[in-house]
Amino acid sequence: MKTELAVFLARAEGLLARVEALLPAAVPEPDWSAIAYRWRSRGGHGHLEAVRHPHRIRLTDLHGIEEQKTRIERNTRQFVAGRSANNVLLTGARGTGKSSLIKGVLQKFAAKGLRLIEVDKGDLIHLPDIVDLIASRPEHFIIFCDDLSFETSEPGYKALKSILDGSITGTPANVLIYATSNRRHLMPEYMAENLEAQRVGDEIHPGETVEEKISLSERFGLWLSFYPFDQDHYLAICAHWLRQYGLDEKSALAARSQWRQEALQWSLERGSRSGRVAWQFARDHAGRTNPKR
Repeated sequence: MKTELAVFLARAEGLLARVEALLPAAVPEPDWSAIAYRWRSRGGHGHLEAVRHPHRIRLTDLHGIEEQKTRIERNTRQFVAGRSANNVLLTGARGTGKSSLIKGVLQKFAAKGLRLIEVDKGDLIHLPDIVDLIASRPEHFIIFCDDLSFETSEPGYKALKSILDGSITGTPANVLIYATSNRRHLMPEYMAENLEAQRVGDEIHPGETVEEKISLSERFGLWLSFYPFDQDHYLAICAHWLRQYGLDEKSALAARSQWRQEALQWSLERGSRSGRVAWQFARDHAGRTNPKR
């Protein structure tokens, strides 16, 4: 009898072990002492993962985008102060500081309770769960969606549209969405869609497909547009980053002429004059010429 009981218990333990392996892991409690998080999902479930070493960049390090910087800083200041503020869509040329600007406002307002949650496009379907998780927290959260671009059929498109404006549940006052994209309307636009437009008298009315695409981007209350830098702006940003890396770019006329030529050649090879390219040049130049770290 004891032998049969032991066999039964062993089989039951084995069965429980297999069943537990199929169940989702327990969701860990978020580390609310962090200032930045990523949403991690697996098997249809997700959790907030604290970012131990967030990318720290100061707003003063961002040049050539003064108007955009002023407007997003003002909007974020209103938000952390408990006043009304808008969701923000940052669109335009690549490498001009869209993502860095969002990281910069986190650095500036983190001490006042601002927190950042980065959510990949594929995880936007979890937005209602994320909002429920943070709605009762005392901090103010920016949900950060980087480099967005959708097809109409993607589930994340509907989830984002609903959270921005359209769900029966209102968005909590301590949550905003800041998104970046190279596309102003976040979706591809095709020539055939122009054929849907109708002429009514002297007015042109866009077709339903175009209206649907515009309806997502217009739910962001604040639009910030970014444009390619001209040569003077690009060189000014290079000079700034060279100073940050401990180089005096004005120490000698010959040296200044040399790094300017190198910076212009660097931008030609990359096919772009942007803040990102200027920063990458400064890192390379400082690594080659500066004996100090």
